[in-house]
Amino acid sequence: MYGRKFPKSRKFFLFLGDIGIMSMSYCIAASLVLHKNVFFPKLEMYSGMLPVMLVIAVLLFNINGLYSIDRKRFAEIILSMFVSMVSLVILMMAFSFFIREFSYSRGQLLVSSGIATLCLIFWRRMMWHIERVIHSTLKILLIGNEIECTHVYHRLMQQPQLNLQLQYICTDFKNKLWKQAAATVDQILICPHIQLQDKAEIIQYCYAHNKISLLIPSMYEVFCNGSELGKIDDIPVFELQSLHLSLETRILKRLMDSILSVIALIITLPLMFVTAIFIKMDDGGPVFYKQLRVGRYEKPFYIYKFRTMRVDAETKSGPQLATEQDPRITRVGRFLRRIRLDELPQIGNVLLGDMSIVGPRPERPYFVEQFKEKNPFYIYRTNVKPGITGLAQVYGKYNTSTYDKLIYDLLYIQKCNFLEDMVLIIQTIRILCIKSATEGVMETEHTINVKEYEYRKENKV
Repeated sequence: MYGRKFPKSRKFFLFLGDIGIMSMSYCIAASLVLHKNVFFPKLEMYSGMLPVMLVIAVLLFNINGLYSIDRKRFAEIILSMFVSMVSLVILMMAFSFFIREFSYSRGQLLVSSGIATLCLIFWRRMMWHIERVIHSTLKILLIGNEIECTHVYHRLMQQPQLNLQLQYICTDFKNKLWKQAAATVDQILICPHIQLQDKAEIIQYCYAHNKISLLIPSMYEVFCNGSELGKIDDIPVFELQSLHLSLETRILKRLMDSILSVIALIITLPLMFVTAIFIKMDDGGPVFYKQLRVGRYEKPFYIYKFRTMRVDAETKSGPQLATEQDPRITRVGRFLRRIRLDELPQIGNVLLGDMSIVGPRPERPYFVEQFKEKNPFYIYRTNVKPGITGLAQVYGKYNTSTYDKLIYDLLYIQKCNFLEDMVLIIQTIRILCIKSATEGVMETEHTINVKEYEYRKENKV
């Protein structure tokens, strides 16, 4: 909910600044690391890597959202910059190791990356401050039923950096007072369970009066997303997109999973060994934990994780989702969940073919049956293999509602491809460092007094 898109002119200005800072850092690092007598010939030899570094850096910055800095916390921008620069160093070292033509001084790479990181953070801080001055508070009209509005209200309150002020709530669309309220706000946020003809009327009003309209998608909008235009004689028709992956996509996805999971297993084996020792030292219980989950086409399989809860966690309570401050979670387990280390053994599930690296998270059969009963569309998320990470994990949180996660999962299935998977894998690195991404499910959401936000003629502004 960021309102109008970040202007391309300012994105281009950020891009030019990044190119200048990266190039300057390269030159400074070369003069510091290399001996003065061999500076110029070495500089010429290494200059072939500079364009490669710039291209990779810009791609990483774009993937991690560093070219849309308005209405973000500056801490989030700093984190994205660190993740991008660390990824850049790793990729550049890989290039220089595997491609001998790109032989590169490790010392110069580390020094130039360090200088660039500090300068880029200062550059983003200056631009972020300018954006905060430019953008004023945007007033919001929220239209939907009371339950939906309460949910959106709580999410808005958790994102103060968006600079959005909830001005009015309309739960009775038929009274037509929403139009008077809409005239006094900047954005209209439309909840999903509003009738289609009412949504059409709101959107038409927004276009006619130059208002920003934000639509929380219902299942209808999800299935219409990405539809292709066709015709019957001269009648335009939309052909809805399939929620199945093509054979080519499945083959490429399996190939990528096999290669990346072998590499990941080799890299993380020492870390998994240390993690196993700490779990054993904590309470003496088993290190690993296996649990029945639902896979592709509802085929059950066992998922493997590092144990983060007490051995008897569900002996009395039965299956239940983890909540905030869940007493069943061990001391070591709380740390493992915070940085997602408990998920590492699932690399084995990927190698076995039960899971993919990217896809909807697998759920337990007990909860799947409950979710299907509440929402029949839930079954379609099992059309692909479940994954370790996915669109719902990158854009949502652990405590994101089941409905919102389902929207993300179905949208992922619609646009699944190799490039999308690689982007989500890179973005997951940043999400691992965000504490709110692993917060447990909230047991209740405090209700709000909707009448306080109702529009009345006497409070017209």
